[in-house]
Amino acid sequence: MTRRAALQALAASSLGAVGAVGAYGYTARHDLELTRATVPVSNLPPPLDGLRVGLITDIHRSRWVSHEDVTRAVTTLMAERPDLIVLGGDYVTWGDSNYVGASSEALAPLTAPHGVFAILGNHDNDHDMPPALARSGIEVLRDARTRVTVRDVPLDLIGIRFWTRRASDLARLTRGALPMSILLAHDPRRLTEAADLAIPLVLSGHTHGGQVVLPLVGAVAAQKFPVVAGVGHRGRTTIFVSRGVGTIYVPVRVNCPPEVAVLTLQPLA
Repeated sequence: MTRRAALQALAASSLGAVGAVGAYGYTARHDLELTRATVPVSNLPPPLDGLRVGLITDIHRSRWVSHEDVTRAVTTLMAERPDLIVLGGDYVTWGDSNYVGASSEALAPLTAPHGVFAILGNHDNDHDMPPALARSGIEVLRDARTRVTVRDVPLDLIGIRFWTRRASDLARLTRGALPMSILLAHDPRRLTEAADLAIPLVLSGHTHGGQVVLPLVGAVAAQKFPVVAGVGHRGRTTIFVSRGVGTIYVPVRVNCPPEVAVLTLQPLA
């Protein structure tokens, strides 16, 4: 075999491998997983040991993410009966108004004893998404703090928009907050500010877990984030980053299945 023929054969086999991976990833984007994770939290009051928080994020309702995809995520989470539910943003893609209503309506069956709370992601329109979610009974926290009482113990939920990044803005929202606070931040890079402010727990999405995770290489598209998926720490601040439900840019997932998460809180040793 000549060198040219060998290179052509190698190129053909490489293209075939890429095509096979793409076909697999196109199907795998529907293989929703339920993640049950134990999350250690500093300053956790004893009555809140065992509190279960449901997390759904990065739905990206679009032509590639169907009503059935979202419904499956909602049904999966509701079967777990979490005490509290958090939605982490990006309910549509590129602010597409054609899917705002459909996305919020698919989320309407979500209920929890201590409420369902949402924040906005970088793909969400600041004007049409909040009222749509509110019509589905979901409280949207846009650079806001709210207090909930669980098992006779109060805790603060602090929700910020994706575009709220300055440490001074976050400090303003945390001023007067309880020691037991949870920051809802679409972007896990807010872990830095949260740790500086001694916020015990951050819940995030945005990374899609990398969406395409290659052997030996990892999640190429998500290397800029302090935590790509799962539990991480900075000092005594804990973060959980969800892989999310939908996809962006390309409708594939490779070695990175979509997920909904149920987080059981426990004291940080």
